[in-house]
Amino acid sequence: MKFAEFMCNKSIQVALAATDKEATIREMVQSLCDAGQIAKEDYEGIVRAVLKREELGSTGIGRCVAVPHTKHPNISKMVGTVAISQSGVDFDSLDGQPVHVLFMLISPPDQPSEHLRALELIAKQLRDDTFRRFMMQAKTPEEVCQLLEEADEDKFAM
Repeated sequence: MKFAEFMCNKSIQVALAATDKEATIREMVQSLCDAGQIAKEDYEGIVRAVLKREELGSTGIGRCVAVPHTKHPNISKMVGTVAISQSGVDFDSLDGQPVHVLFMLISPPDQPSEHLRALELIAKQLRDDTFRRFMMQAKTPEEVCQLLEEADEDKFAM
């Protein structure tokens, strides 16, 4: 699987305004709405689904990274986005540190294997110190897109 298969480049944010978990999730889902990937009427339901998933355990996996995700019945194809927070977000991370790089993934409920494969791809790339550091330093959506393309070409292969 490649980022190009599910990532919505038009929704990428490099100056996340939110400073807490719920506001961050709302801002990221809104970016997917604004990019035409999620219907406006599904906004609140998707936000609630992501927050409900967070209640099971924080997706702030440590090392300044979080991967909020959910499945939603009104989504017909998997979609993802990236947000960068310069100041850091309190995301109840496992290591207690603020989050600077966030990958969001929303999938249809009937595609669990694709959802899992996308999460595995994201986790694999975020384990790479160089990739993660470059993501944290990205200043434009184009820079993030370039990093995702390079990851798809295995330029960060561990």
